[in-house]
Amino acid sequence: MIEMYMQRALALAEHAASLGEVPVGAVVVHKGRIIAEGFNQRETSKCVTRHAELIALEEACRILGQWRLVACSLYVTLEPCLMCSGALYQARIAQVYYGCKDPKFGALGSLYTINSDPRLNHRFEVFPGYLEEESSQILKAFFKQRRKNPPKTE
Repeated sequence: MIEMYMQRALALAEHAASLGEVPVGAVVVHKGRIIAEGFNQRETSKCVTRHAELIALEEACRILGQWRLVACSLYVTLEPCLMCSGALYQARIAQVYYGCKDPKFGALGSLYTINSDPRLNHRFEVFPGYLEEESSQILKAFFKQRRKNPPKTE
């Protein structure tokens, strides 16, 4: 089942890449079924908070009618950043499965360990490395292409 959820997250990441977004995809699973999904949309929405994880969490909260996602798991292609990890903590998520580590921004093992910080009142399990190679390759291909054709900034 984990691989199936991660495959869906990868498909969402590929869709993000096709839109010129950093290719990250995420799905929220509740009781064995995908209830919400998201992909990065910072460029298209012009909004810094439109990360795949946050979009998926918002949809899950709307669908379940509550902000506590204690019976949910998140599957995401890239280790969540500090902002997204904070939202996962706030949502009381149960588990996070991710593809590849993010040594520059990762907050679930690389730079920080929000999920197991003893100063916080909620802990959640983290399982890295699911479809790691596939998750890494889509990011590497995207940034290789971006270096050839950088986006125009104002």
